Amino acid sequence: MAQDLTRDLMDLIERGRDRQLRLAVTGLSRAGKTAFLTSLVDQLRHSGLEARLDLLSAAREARLLGAQRVAQQDLGVPRFPFDQARAALEETPPRWPEPTRGISELRLKIRYRPARQAWLRPETTELTLDLFDYPGEWLLDLPLLEHDYLSWSQAQFADAGPARRSMLASFYAEVEELTPDAEIDEARLAAISEHYAEGLRAAREAGFSDLQPGRFLLPGELQGAPVLQFFPLPGLAEQDAETLDKLPEASVYAQLAKRFAYYQSHIVRPFYREHFRRFDRQIVLVDVLGALNAGPERFEDLSRALTRLMQSFNYGQRSLFSRLFTPRIDRLAIAATKADHVTPEQHQHLVALLEALLAEPLKNLKYANIPVKALSLASIRATEAREVSHQGHSTPALKGTTLDGESLLTFPGEVPSRLPTADFWTRQGFDFIAFRPQQAAPGALPHIRMDAALEWLIGDKLT
Repeated sequence: MAQDLTRDLMDLIERGRDRQLRLAVTGLSRAGKTAFLTSLVDQLRHSGLEARLDLLSAAREARLLGAQRVAQQDLGVPRFPFDQARAALEETPPRWPEPTRGISELRLKIRYRPARQAWLRPETTELTLDLFDYPGEWLLDLPLLEHDYLSWSQAQFADAGPARRSMLASFYAEVEELTPDAEIDEARLAAISEHYAEGLRAAREAGFSDLQPGRFLLPGELQGAPVLQFFPLPGLAEQDAETLDKLPEASVYAQLAKRFAYYQSHIVRPFYREHFRRFDRQIVLVDVLGALNAGPERFEDLSRALTRLMQSFNYGQRSLFSRLFTPRIDRLAIAATKADHVTPEQHQHLVALLEALLAEPLKNLKYANIPVKALSLASIRATEAREVSHQGHSTPALKGTTLDGESLLTFPGEVPSRLPTADFWTRQGFDFIAFRPQQAAPGALPHIRMDAALEWLIGDKLT
């Protein structure tokens, strides 16, 4: 507690020396966090020159002078690999930047002219913007803090639909004969844990999102450690909690519960405390199109994962007192990514579908008077909008290059403006195609509504 208070006091002193804003870029795996951060940095670095940021008031009014990367505060955290990401887009053919595999930070100094000049006010002002990136897989662990081992195990089996169960078939076959009171066998626990991890990885590849523990998907330095050798036990719904808690320490249940608790206290809580508790602003990126393309079970899985995830964050208005003791995120954006993968007239439907997908969290945020904005965007544009004329009628279309290098002119289909019904899934009227990025040219990266996102997230700080 004393260490946290000291860190917060130092942070407050730094804020007094210079205007500072901490932005968390949040999203599950493949939502486009790396692309978003690359584009954000690129747009601000070019903002005094070629960047097209008409929806950002400071840029529109020619008050935004530009941005530079500077040394970050925490020298023990890797720097976000902007140069490598930009270089990937400049290759021939261009490729998407490598996804996030660890925690990274980047600090920008944004220079601008205030909207109103006043006596003793400098002609130009700087805003320090700290950006934070982290694997989407690790985010999935935050809801674990609401569970003990028993409730988590019950939830894992209750939430598994037919497709997901099929991917965990080898795990189910191994674990079904394992009873809570069985004597622990370390080698067997490790083997079953690996079957569980393999099933989670297969589910991720198939488009599922609500997968825990997240470190099983991207273990990093924890690969092979006993803390990642646990799994849910079936049949616990019929067990009495008090009876389970009395099982000997050498039992399977006691050992799995111990490892689950260790994972919570030594992996999840430090990650949450060290990397989330001091954020000012947040943007949540959502791959709605990918889930829509994957089918009803995956779509419902994404909705469940996002709802649980957003309940893990701490939202509320900031004050000096709350800055020191109960930090809050005071402004939030939720964005449907890859908007350039559907035709422009579908963008409004994409936003409406996103709002429907997150209806309950949004209601709670608005009730708490937290400013929140939903939008669709393409951090790095991959396609161009076209029209195809046939017998006097014009049809919207997209022109782009697929990941396999095929030049394509297509209409992906209509995005529903509300949660899909059974009829939609029967028709399968939507075909989302993944495109490679456009070849990067000198100047700022092409985008869709990155300026709208910047206006919402930092525009009020550039006045």
